[in-house]
Amino acid sequence: MAVCQPADTLILPKMAAPENVVPLRWSDKPVRAPGGDPSAQLVAPSNFLAQLAPANHADLVALAKARQYQKGDLVFSAGAPGDHVYFLKSGKVKIYQLSPLGREVILWFCFPGEIFGLAEVARGGGRVVNAQVCEQSEVLAVSQEQFKDFLVRHPQTALLSMQVLSSRLRILGEMFVNLVADDVNTRIAKLILRLSARFGTRVGKEIFLNIPLTHQEIADMVGTSRQTVTSTLSVLKRQGVLSIDNHRIHIESEELLAGMTHS
Repeated sequence: MAVCQPADTLILPKMAAPENVVPLRWSDKPVRAPGGDPSAQLVAPSNFLAQLAPANHADLVALAKARQYQKGDLVFSAGAPGDHVYFLKSGKVKIYQLSPLGREVILWFCFPGEIFGLAEVARGGGRVVNAQVCEQSEVLAVSQEQFKDFLVRHPQTALLSMQVLSSRLRILGEMFVNLVADDVNTRIAKLILRLSARFGTRVGKEIFLNIPLTHQEIADMVGTSRQTVTSTLSVLKRQGVLSIDNHRIHIESEELLAGMTHS
C-alpha cells in the first residue's frame, strides 16, 4: 500500500491545458472532448425519474407516497426491513455504513431524481446500509411488491434499474481499489474528478461542482480524517488547482488534478 505523504509535500506535474473542451451535461450518456481519448469518458448521474417515459413516470409516481424529512432524519437504517424503494424528489441523501468502530463510511450521495433502497428488490432481506437526509428533503416511497409488479409490466424500467445497480457496484469496486492502492492525496484527487464528471459544469477550461460537500463528508468517502482533507485542499488551493466557495469545489486546473492520480 502506498505511504501517505503530508499534504504540504504534494508535487503537481506541469501540464499543458487541454485543447478540447466539452460541456458536462445532465445525461446518462458518456461525453468526451472531440478527438480526445475515448477512455476518458465523463458520465453524468443516473437521474432515474428523468429517464422514464412520461406515461411510465406518471404510473410510478401514482404508486408512491410522499414523505418529508428534515436534516439528520434516517429514511432507513441497517437491519431494518427492505420493504420500500425510494425516489428523491428534492434534497440530498447520503448512503453510508458504519465501521466496527462506529465511523461513517459514505458510499455515495443521492440527488433529486435518483433511486435508492433498490438492492433489496433483487436480493430480499433487510437493509445493510443507512440512508440519512443531509438537508430538508422530499422522498417518494413505493412498496417493494408494487415496484416489482411495476418492473414486470415495464421491462425498460427493469433494465434501467439493473444499470443503476451495476453503476453503483463499479463505483464501490473503484473505491475499494483506491483505498488499498492509493495514498490519501491520490484518493482525494480521484474523488473530486469522479464527482466533477457526474455533477460538474464546465466553463471554459474550468469545472464547477454543483453539489456542496463538507470536509468531513469528503473524509468519510476516502477513509481519512477531516484534518487531512483540510490540509490537502489548502495545498491544492495555494497551488491554483482548485478553489472552494460555500462548500462547492471549483476546479481551476483539471490537468494538474488529473496528474496527481498518475504520479
